[in-house]
Amino acid sequence: MSLDVLIIDDEADIRDLISDILKDEGFNSRVAANSTQTFKLISEKVPSAIILDIWLQGSDLDGLGILEIIKKRYPLMPVVVISGHGTIETAVSAIKMGAYDYLEKPFTHDRLMIVLKRACEAAKLKRENLDLKSKVVDKTELVGASSSTIKLKSDIEKVAPTSGRVMIHGEMGSGKELAARLIHKKSKKAHGPFIVFSPTCMSTDKMQQELFGEPERQDANSVFTKRLSVLEAANNGTIYIDEVGDLAMPIQIKLLKFLQDQILEKPATGKSLKVDIRFITATTKNLQNEINQGRFRQDLYYRLNVVPIKVPSLSERKDDIPLLVKYFIKQLAKFSGLKEREFSEDTMAALQAYNWSGNVRQLRNVIEWTLIMNPVSVGGYEIIKPDMLPSDILNHGVTITKPDNNLDMMSMPLREAREVFERQYLSAQMSRFNNNISKTSSFVGMERSALHRKLKLLSIHTASAKMRDEEYQEEQL
Repeated sequence: MSLDVLIIDDEADIRDLISDILKDEGFNSRVAANSTQTFKLISEKVPSAIILDIWLQGSDLDGLGILEIIKKRYPLMPVVVISGHGTIETAVSAIKMGAYDYLEKPFTHDRLMIVLKRACEAAKLKRENLDLKSKVVDKTELVGASSSTIKLKSDIEKVAPTSGRVMIHGEMGSGKELAARLIHKKSKKAHGPFIVFSPTCMSTDKMQQELFGEPERQDANSVFTKRLSVLEAANNGTIYIDEVGDLAMPIQIKLLKFLQDQILEKPATGKSLKVDIRFITATTKNLQNEINQGRFRQDLYYRLNVVPIKVPSLSERKDDIPLLVKYFIKQLAKFSGLKEREFSEDTMAALQAYNWSGNVRQLRNVIEWTLIMNPVSVGGYEIIKPDMLPSDILNHGVTITKPDNNLDMMSMPLREAREVFERQYLSAQMSRFNNNISKTSSFVGMERSALHRKLKLLSIHTASAKMRDEEYQEEQL
């Protein structure tokens, strides 16, 4: 889609000349002769950029007056100021008010296009930066104190100062990019760029274009005549390739060659560029299976998987859920304007009992949904109860907050009713603590051996490999 540029000048010949130049370069253009026409056109459609004459005859506001209003309403709007009767003071005033640059008439075709394209590029980068800040609360803090999280932190501390290539294995949403950012932050290249590249859903040609670049060309739908390839942009820093298993075979071959000497061919100039890049890759796939199926090169796998790191799923670190919940609440309150709330113990137990297929990312979304859909009443500070959670969390979790509706406990003798309660209670607690006998017994106040007997008596078949290992260790003592 072509960018829309609004040209504001009181001289019709100048307006038409600039408009023709922009159209030849692939832009859409509209023209205005005064402030009234300007704000009418902006109200109809906000332009992508503005070329603004300082001196406007027959206008209620001059160019600086228009610039002041535009920058208040649209602070990221790229504005190029032009004038045939300008002074240094006028130029300085325009720049201070937010104009990108100042051009004195007469100016050349090339000079105008260079400045306009740079202005649009700078505005685009500012928008992207703000978007990232609004979406990313803190991408370099690993929250949790479970044994799995402690091990991950230890692995990161060991590998970060080295130059070794790292392959991060883990489920979707578990925090692989977070681990990669932490490695970069603690590395010798921390002051260099951290570039993320995801080949998923890209065509082979698109992967080639993004990773390695392509010959310079004019594009009618873009203000850019040249853009850095991902590998060139990552020079002296770190590149993080997400879902590396999705790289097309021709790209795998080319990447393998690049890894041998890190020399990047420059198609636009025919020259070569020596770069220094640390590679961190990530995958949710079993790449050994991909290799066996002929979809991933074994030699590339060995090149990239020098230091493998496993990011645990949220189900493997349920002990971290209370800390994660508090962390997300504080961040959402800080960046989204939501009120800080406390989650009751029953609510926290329900979260810990749930099987988080979407991992930490899903947990954060659930916390945000819960805070949004359960606003605080005026002057109140309501604790989040289990019934405030999304229905699928309760419907698919093992928790005593969701009793079996098919059982009428009031019609049962005390012994049977107690057995039903104990079965639901212990099933929920075992799920909450990921079938860890030691933690469950400590929480419910029972000896481990007594809990073993109770679980067998109630026919609770939730024993995992962890639970069976503990039983074996007890037998050996």
